[in-house]
Amino acid sequence: MESTSPNADTNTTNHPMAPHNDIEAFHQVLRSSRRILALLGAGLSADSGLPTFRGPGGYWRNYDATQLATVRAFKMDPGISWLFYAYRRHLGLKAEPNLGHKALAALARRNMDFLCLTQNVDNLSQRAEHPSSQLKCLHGSLYDIKCSNESCDWIQKGNFDDPFCAVLAPASVDMPNGEPLPLLDPYHRIKHITEDELPKCPQCNKGLQRPGVVWFGEDLDATMMMDISAWIRAEPIDLMFVIGTSAQVYPAAGYIEKARKRGARIVTINPEAEDEAEMYKIKPGDFAFGRNAAECLPILLEPVIGKPDEDGEFEMP
Repeated sequence: MESTSPNADTNTTNHPMAPHNDIEAFHQVLRSSRRILALLGAGLSADSGLPTFRGPGGYWRNYDATQLATVRAFKMDPGISWLFYAYRRHLGLKAEPNLGHKALAALARRNMDFLCLTQNVDNLSQRAEHPSSQLKCLHGSLYDIKCSNESCDWIQKGNFDDPFCAVLAPASVDMPNGEPLPLLDPYHRIKHITEDELPKCPQCNKGLQRPGVVWFGEDLDATMMMDISAWIRAEPIDLMFVIGTSAQVYPAAGYIEKARKRGARIVTINPEAEDEAEMYKIKPGDFAFGRNAAECLPILLEPVIGKPDEDGEFEMP
């Protein structure tokens, strides 16, 4: 979708090989890096207690969560689709940004040439006070609402109502003593929610209000994509962080190779990053840290952002 300059390949540097998980070696690279790109995935927010809905835990009730994230699923049963997203909205509002979110926000405040691309829709980066001009939300936000009518352009930003509407209240229940939420039990019968019970678009009065996230099969925002492409082409890139993501969903995953062609060393931070099955991705000069992002990022970025205070906050520049 995006293109690099004709000379992009000439920007790739033959970096000297350093141990892939040497923190001191990484610090030396970081100190000399100016233009930095980051791609964030669900693993970053998992450190805040949010489910990733991928792999063995990728089911919600008895639904494959990825199958609920489609226009077709919403058209077939908007009630069950909204219950899934109402549950995720509730969890996101209860969660707190972790030290990984805060460290990235601190880096952005100190380096205007740092651009962060997040695949997460939970608003935790924003709540960590990540500068909005340096944060691109590739897949939208759980807290934006838009119209399901494709010919209608209505959108509401920053809707934090919980529950979103009265009929979705079962998704916003906090159970006592850690008891499981009945909604999550596939054998627990739930009341069918009809279209008439869900809010309609106030502009066209035809479509239903739906979550402002990008579903599988939908295009990412064209203006945002052009902005990212222009940033990548503008100058060589020194570093790219790949944090909490297996980088399998395109076009997001394609940014790794684009950054590499612009000269970037790739820094992967993910619990599985040093697994044998992942190490083939590591090129000479790259780094891989098989740790949780919330634990790892404050250590890796310390030369630039300093240490967090006793409240887990980083000093403002």
